[in-house]
Amino acid sequence: MIDRMEIEPARRPICGTVRPPGSKSITNRALVCGALASGQSRLVGALDSEDTRVMIDSLSRLGIRVSHDPQRRIVQVAGCGGRIPVDRADLYVANSGTTVRFLTALVCLGHGTYRLDGTPRMRQRPIEDLLDALRQLGADARSEAATGCPPVLVHATGLRGGKASVSGKISSQFLSGVLLAAPCALTPVELEVTGRLVSRPYVKMTLEVMAAFGVEVQREDLRRFLVPAQGGYRARQYEIEPDASAASYFFAAAAITGGTVTVEGLGRNSLQGDVRFCHCLARMGCHVAYHPRSITVRGGPLKGITVDMNAISDTVQTLAAVALFAQGPTTITGVGHIRHKETDRIAALATELRKLGAAVEERPDGLRIVPGKLRPAEIETYQDHRMAMSFALVGLVQPGVVIHDPGCTAKTYPQFFEDISALVG
Repeated sequence: MIDRMEIEPARRPICGTVRPPGSKSITNRALVCGALASGQSRLVGALDSEDTRVMIDSLSRLGIRVSHDPQRRIVQVAGCGGRIPVDRADLYVANSGTTVRFLTALVCLGHGTYRLDGTPRMRQRPIEDLLDALRQLGADARSEAATGCPPVLVHATGLRGGKASVSGKISSQFLSGVLLAAPCALTPVELEVTGRLVSRPYVKMTLEVMAAFGVEVQREDLRRFLVPAQGGYRARQYEIEPDASAASYFFAAAAITGGTVTVEGLGRNSLQGDVRFCHCLARMGCHVAYHPRSITVRGGPLKGITVDMNAISDTVQTLAAVALFAQGPTTITGVGHIRHKETDRIAALATELRKLGAAVEERPDGLRIVPGKLRPAEIETYQDHRMAMSFALVGLVQPGVVIHDPGCTAKTYPQFFEDISALVG
């Protein structure tokens, strides 16, 4: 992949229909449930990306048979019935947060020694809250370098179960990881969330995917959870929705160019909370139409808004790009936890938005963006796929926007630039 790409402005408002690839979040959750199930599962519409490939590779290294057909977007998983086949594995997870967090919990079900490591950035991403919860359930799991970050070392003798508390303030993936492994523990697992739970829709997604594979979790307002033991997951065919976070880029393209874009395969009641990004666009002045199997956004004059994006934090960068085209400031709050993502997303956004002419106030939990006269800029992406995709949108209107390291989009959306080009026409 080239190391820089200048975005060609659209000659007219962007109009058309698109179906993004399968949801990364759902794909990796379904892979874990299928891997732990009894029998063979077939995942239809699965995403093919770096994040899903490292999950599939890691499951294979754990002795779980996974067959992947990227062209047909089908993954077949021969489940292990909750018993990890191998007693030793060294797993490379790149910079995939879902993979390292879900598999750290999963390998605690095994009997042996397992090590999980990734990129230099992964070695800076916190995981201690997850390790602490797993230790409360009888696991021997620790940060190898005692930094509270990967590499993670697990000496597993099965997961005992019982009661545990887990912090929700940094990532909901800690809670989701324990929930996904819990049905295969020796005794029931009772979890209590401490602190504010960020990204709540992703926990609901976890519970829905678990239910689809036969495990019902008792819960009280996403604060307390009781997971039955020894029942395990049941294999099945499972269809994966298009990625709602990826869809946000196409909705935003319509918003900033005054066009109309329909995204197929998503609806108001999608499993993914990120469809609520459309609510933000509606508040900014777009027209949003929900259909049973699609959503249409039509652009209009945009105005700045104040919005708490804690529940849809993967779309913060997309909204920040749209904010450059609004009348008046846009204030984003409730997203302090995105400083612990692929990069410090708040600091990165502030730096790159200023290059484009905006006045940006960086806050501990968000940003205030005051649009200014747009200008050409070379955008650093910090090895963060969402920085590349979000700022590419600005180049659809403003000439001279250059994206560095465009290949970082392979993490979740390898065909992004091809798909956005096809829509531009």
